[in-house]
Amino acid sequence: MATGGDGATPEQGAGPERMVRLLAGFEVSQALYAVAKLDIATVMNEGVSEVAEIAASTGTDALAVKRVLRTLTDFGVVEQRGDTEFVLADLGATLASNVSGSLRDLAIMLMETHYLPFERFVDTVRTGRPAADIYFGQSFFEWLNAEPERAEQFSAAMASVTDGMQSDVFSGYRLPAGELVADLGGADGSVLLRLLREHPDRRGVVHDLPAVVPAARTRVAEEGFDGRVDVVGGSFFEAVPVADVYVLSTVLHDWDDESCKALLTRIARTAAVGARLVVVEMIMPITGEVHASKQVDLTMLGMVTGRERTLPEFTDLLANAGFRLDRVVPTAETSSYEIIEATLTG
Repeated sequence: MATGGDGATPEQGAGPERMVRLLAGFEVSQALYAVAKLDIATVMNEGVSEVAEIAASTGTDALAVKRVLRTLTDFGVVEQRGDTEFVLADLGATLASNVSGSLRDLAIMLMETHYLPFERFVDTVRTGRPAADIYFGQSFFEWLNAEPERAEQFSAAMASVTDGMQSDVFSGYRLPAGELVADLGGADGSVLLRLLREHPDRRGVVHDLPAVVPAARTRVAEEGFDGRVDVVGGSFFEAVPVADVYVLSTVLHDWDDESCKALLTRIARTAAVGARLVVVEMIMPITGEVHASKQVDLTMLGMVTGRERTLPEFTDLLANAGFRLDRVVPTAETSSYEIIEATLTG
């Protein structure tokens, strides 16, 4: 079972000691990966707290498990109750598969698709070219979509992120007017289904790559949206469905300005003047305040050609494709995401 835990990053020591811990961050990432991948967090979330029992339930080495969990106490992931007794903090529970909003799939995907490419990050800083391009010899999305299993893993991870953020981002939010809503790059459709629950008179379309279509169709059926929501496979750079409202949830940050303009222009050429656009993204602060978008931007730098953007950059990006930014909708204080609404002006 999970307990409270503040999830604080350790600040022990100053100067060199803290820098050593930052430099060893890759070790913490691997420890979190092991706890997620080997279902250690899942077993602990069922109430198992003794190291020997955790190891027996997961087929792992008891001493190794103890040492991993002991280290993760410094990061607010677990709490130590005795020499061999550990319980999950709320932060650690996100790595269990048996919780709502689990990030287990994300933890596994990041370590199995992002970790190794980042060994070429020095080359990225030197040249501006994504480390993934250098490591894989092709773009990350080309590599990802070459194998259906990879695409499915990525889609599941992204779905876990959107599942976790939905209540904070969309609580109380209502879509702009329009009968048909298209979610482009909609993964398993969870965002669209959440939005349409507030609008029972509207229909929807989930649009994503063909490898993602089966997962979306399954979710649409399981949640009772057959007949209201269609699922269409394809590249949104080549074609998009005709709709009144278009949703782009954490899509634009994956792409450079030229690619974003191509996507937005594709929408503009398909939709009628007055069509609405709903963009869900982090908005990079212009000042030096602490914000999650800064580390996500590092991921974009290393893996793809995209980036996080400031509000003026979003305004220009939309305007260059014929959209007027109407408003930014605030979300819960616990969320780093914001909702941008725009209108196609022609």
